[in-house]
Amino acid sequence: MTVVADKPRSKRKVRPAGRIASMRGGLTAWLGRPLADFHLLLAIFGMLTVLGLVMVLSASAPGQVASGVSAYSVFQKQLIYVCIGAVLFWLVLRFPLRRLRHLSTAAMGIGVLLLALVLTPLGDVRGGARSWFTVGPISFQPIEAVKLALALWGAHVLVTKRALLSQYRHLLVPVVPVAMLIFALVMLQPDLGGTITLGVVLISLLWFVGAPMRLFGVIAGGAVAGAVVLAIGAAYRLQRVSTFLNPDADPEGAGLQARQAMFALAEGGWFGKGLAQGSSQWRYLPNVESDFIFAVIGEELGFIGCALVLALFGGVAWVGLRVAWRNTDPWIRIVSATLTVWLVAQAAINIGYVVRLLPVTGITLPMISSGGTSVVMTMIVFGILANCARHEPEAVAALRSLGPGRVGGLLKLPAPEAYRPPPKRKPVRPSTPPRAPGRRTAQLPVIDERRMAGRSAPPSEYRRRESRRTQGRTEQGRSTRGRGRYN
Repeated sequence: MTVVADKPRSKRKVRPAGRIASMRGGLTAWLGRPLADFHLLLAIFGMLTVLGLVMVLSASAPGQVASGVSAYSVFQKQLIYVCIGAVLFWLVLRFPLRRLRHLSTAAMGIGVLLLALVLTPLGDVRGGARSWFTVGPISFQPIEAVKLALALWGAHVLVTKRALLSQYRHLLVPVVPVAMLIFALVMLQPDLGGTITLGVVLISLLWFVGAPMRLFGVIAGGAVAGAVVLAIGAAYRLQRVSTFLNPDADPEGAGLQARQAMFALAEGGWFGKGLAQGSSQWRYLPNVESDFIFAVIGEELGFIGCALVLALFGGVAWVGLRVAWRNTDPWIRIVSATLTVWLVAQAAINIGYVVRLLPVTGITLPMISSGGTSVVMTMIVFGILANCARHEPEAVAALRSLGPGRVGGLLKLPAPEAYRPPPKRKPVRPSTPPRAPGRRTAQLPVIDERRMAGRSAPPSEYRRRESRRTQGRTEQGRSTRGRGRYN
């Protein structure tokens, strides 16, 4: 008998998880935390703030030196506005969203009043548009505040009437008429860039509230017709359109900005020339620190810098829409989604006309371009988005049970309030039940009037009849018993 020795079994090789898989798992776990969106918004907000200050200094310093003034003059103004915006960001982050919703109506009324007053001699003309208020060294544009007020108030009205939005008159009134009034006041300044961003806010409100698609088709047709009328009605708008279609027709005049911006982007290459090493700041590119600052980023930081800006705004889009998706309060959902689309669309329009995909409209790049009112209002918008992120149901539960955390404790943030849906109204019970077609209604039971009305109520005819019948039966019974007993 032969004994065959068992062969040793080969051990299976356990493949360790790759770095990509482990990083993906760690990222997924981190994104599943209750305050992940809040921390991501703070990180993006901080990076955009720092990048904006650095690029404003780099873009404005050479031109200021060439003009014979301090190289830090524009940067100092921008730094002051950023500090003001940071304080307002912190205040909005602490402000209860429920109270902010209640104040949106008053803010909308004040905004419309300011837009009307800026057209009077109280307003200041800059760049061919009467759209500024100047009080000493401080100047601001009311249109920037009206955009935010329209988003907050429009969401409040639409959420309040959400049970009636299947009817067009409730869907459109009063949000669309008020928006049309604002458009008219802004175009009287005139400010084409402000009108475009206001249109983005209005379309976002209608989109996220669930308006029918045929309405957006009508809006798109009206927008195209309005753009054609506006372009034909003003010579400078028609010149912008013709320059966009053929920028080489007037290379030293109307097409100068578009051509110089493309040259700056081309000279940057992959990694750029370095900060303050570009040539476009030396007055080769007009409005370099405001409207065309993305061209400076491409020249000094190269393709990597441009990709970083696009990634940051892509992160804003992803996180903002994620905040809207994870919330349960319908007002917070619409507001966070609308504000996100507003910021990302404004950035896309600015980058689009720098790279010659769109006509020049004069819209700034949020958080990066030089501009006091723009940067302050953008920081307020980021504060509202971060506040919305803290009101996610999981975040509210974590903050109320585990405390504010490191960031919340450092910023002295109060615990957010949990969302409480409005109480449902009980339907009024009809006095008579509905009658089904083709069926006979069952006879209702006789109601005891004495019990329903009370013993002190006067007797009715029905009760008198019943009492007579009862008395008659009683007397008849007595007479019958009497005859039987004595007979």
